[in-house]
Formats: sequence, structure tokens, C-alpha cells
Amino acid sequence: MFIFPLIFIISFFFALREIYNGNTSGVLIFMIFGLSMYTTAMSVTFLYGLKDIIPILQSFKELMIILVLILNLFALRRIPRFHLLDYLILFFFGYLLVYALLPIGGQSFFSRLTALKSMSFYIVVYFAGRLFDPKKVYINKYFSFFILLAIGAAIVLALEVAAKSPLQFHSGYFDYAYYFFNLEATGPYGLATTFASGGGYIRFASFFTNPLEHAAAAIISLSVILSLYTADNNKFRINNIGLLGLCATAMSVIFALSRAPLASYFLVIYIYALVTKRKLIVNTVHLIFAIGAAYVIYLFAQFENNHTGLIAVLLNTIDFSDPSSVGHLVQWATGILSIGQHPLGLGMGSSGRVAASLNESVGGENQFIIVGVQAGIIALLLDFIIFIMFIRISYKWLNLLKGKERKLCIAVFLIKVGFFIPTLTSELESSTYLSYMNWFLSGLLIAVIMQIKPPQTLPAYDYREIN
Repeated sequence: MFIFPLIFIISFFFALREIYNGNTSGVLIFMIFGLSMYTTAMSVTFLYGLKDIIPILQSFKELMIILVLILNLFALRRIPRFHLLDYLILFFFGYLLVYALLPIGGQSFFSRLTALKSMSFYIVVYFAGRLFDPKKVYINKYFSFFILLAIGAAIVLALEVAAKSPLQFHSGYFDYAYYFFNLEATGPYGLATTFASGGGYIRFASFFTNPLEHAAAAIISLSVILSLYTADNNKFRINNIGLLGLCATAMSVIFALSRAPLASYFLVIYIYALVTKRKLIVNTVHLIFAIGAAYVIYLFAQFENNHTGLIAVLLNTIDFSDPSSVGHLVQWATGILSIGQHPLGLGMGSSGRVAASLNESVGGENQFIIVGVQAGIIALLLDFIIFIMFIRISYKWLNLLKGKERKLCIAVFLIKVGFFIPTLTSELESSTYLSYMNWFLSGLLIAVIMQIKPPQTLPAYDYREIN
């Protein structure tokens, strides 16, 4: 077990050494290998009775990002050109900051600040990537590390499956979560229930926080691998290691048994096939979908309802009779009603992770609803617009960029597409690894786009036109 906190600490100091030597992009080492197993590293540390040093280890992630942001600010030679997304993100942060500073809602000032950090620290991560010089980031090198991460996660997963027990049941995860976040392990909504699915199947998380994070991390790795091996002419040339990484992501998303990421995994493959014009894959997906839809209709048309196993899980998910699906509906309805009754929000900390730790959460199970319950309909719309704009802009630039910049663009586009459904069914930003990786790469992409000089329009009758 000690290997997880050891990797976390080593990756932190290795990244620090890289930064000290002038390679600030070394922060990606820590983000990929350290943050992916962040919660497991903290849990094992707690298991070994070293709870007093956990707050120090927890601060590593914020200190690293803030350090990189400051260094990037000092490295600027001129004021960068800002994108519309930069302004929207800053406005969103300022809007939430007002809600945190003013005595809005029933939470204490400290709880409101904690909620602000939980909801908006990704903005700091975004600008840490946004202010990078993209030319100094070795995209192919760091994208290759995602393959190693996916394979490592699959190896741990294989051991879990062989033992028929998730790693979190032995790592001290439940005691750690209760001690630091007041989250119960048992009960109808306890943490232990996240490792069980309908039909009695075990859900596995590898070294990630939970099965949802595990599956969503597989979407990041899938997106990166697809982009890494896609040439500018859309030819897909993958080697054996890359193929092993792809298989590892498939293994992870299947054994995580998380329905939203599983659907998104195949959606990413389908959208990738569309944008890279792979008609065989597109037509195959259409055929499989048609056959699957016909089979589901047949199952529902049967008079007897004695289905068991995975078929029962599938049908219960579709007709929302599964307890988990019902829980989602209840949380969505509660949140939407709250937003309707309080369009300006109930105040920071009234929904989401902070509220859950206080057992006072209103609504949830949807990133946008969680934002809306706390800061109102304006904040909800801003968050949604920012998300959709990233998908639109990254799609627009897919065929305008070349080389490593295009690989980055494809990865960000696919990650955003892949995260859309899970965002509708969970508080995805509460995951350190998912949030940091998503927004750092997003900031890096906007940095690439804004370094491209806009075409200069010559005035009429300019002498340069005839000389």
C-alpha cells in the first residue's frame, strides 16, 4: 500500500525539480501520476496513522498550481491577448466570489470560502495552463505518460477483480473520508454503495477515488491516445504500446460499471470517427445502435418481467426504476425546484461537496444544478455557456491546427465531449484529477490559439499591393 503515497510524493518533488531547472511543464508529471492516485495516497497515509501530515500533503496540489501560475506570470514578456472565454471565466469567478464574501445563505464565512474553492479553483488551474508558452510543452512526451497511467490502472484493476474486492476497502479510504469530510461509509447514500451496482455486481475504482472517477479518467486517457496517434491527414497509426493503452481504458470503463462514463466512452469514439471521417466506424456504430435499440424494444415488449443480471441493470437504467436512477431524478428535481424558487441562489455551500459534508445539501447529481442552487440561474448559464463554447471552439480549430497543437486540440475536444454526460449526472469538478487535467489542457489550448496572429487587412490602395 505504501507505493501510492510514495508515488504521490516522488512525482511532486520530481515536478518541483523540473520546474527549478526551468521546465515548468514538468508540472504535468505530478498532475498525471500524483493527482490520479491522490485520494488513495491520502487514504493509505491515514491508514498508517500519519493523519497529522495529511493536510500538508493535501496542500501540494494547490501549491504546485499556484507556483506554476506565478512563474508563468513572471515569464510573460508582454500582456497576452485575451480570448472571450478568458473574460467569461474571470467573470464567473468574480460572480462566485461576491457570493462567497457577502453573507448570502446560511453557511459560515469559512464554509462559503471552502465552497468557492471547490467550485472555482479550476479557474486557477485553467490560467496556469493558459499562461504557458505552448512551444515549450512537449505534448507527445506527456501524452505518452497517459498510456502508462492507463496500463498501471488496468494492472491494479486486474488485481482487484482477481481478489473480488475494490482497493478502497483495504486502503483506509472510508476512515479517511469520514475523518476529513464527514462522509459516512454505510447507509443508503454511504460511500460503500458507490462500489456496488444493480444486479449485485462490484464496481472497481483501481487507484482512483471511486468508480466514477476511474471511468472518467479512462475517457481522458482514451481521448489523449486517440489524439496522440492521429496524424494531420487523419491517418491513425498506433503502435503496440498505444494499443495496450486503448485496451486498458476499455477494461477500466467496463469494470467501473459507471453508466454515464460508459455511454460517453462510446460517444467519444463515435465523435472521433465523425470528425476524422472514418465512415466504417460511423456506420458500424449506427448498425450496433440500431440492433441494440431493437433488442431493448423487444425486451420491454415482453410481458413477463423476470430479467436478471446485466439485462436487468440496462432496463432499469432506461426506465429509471433503478434506485440510483431514482436518486438522480430526486436530486435533479429538488435542485431545479430550488432554482425556480430562488433564482439568485441559496448561497455558497448550500449544495455540492461542502453541503454534503454538513448533511445539508439541496439538490445535486448534476454539475450545473449544483452551481445554480448555490449562485443562481446566472451562474448556471455562465458555467454551461463556457462548457459549450469550449466544445465549439476546439471543434472549429481541429482542421486549422497542425502537429502537436492539433493533437492537443483533438484531446481537449474529445475530453469535453466525453465529460458532458457525466457532468449532467455528477459533480465532476469535485474530482481533483479530472478537474485539474481537464482545465489545464483547456487553458493550454487557448494559449495555442491566441498565439496565432490574426491576418492583417491592408487598407485600400495600400502601396504594398502594387510594389
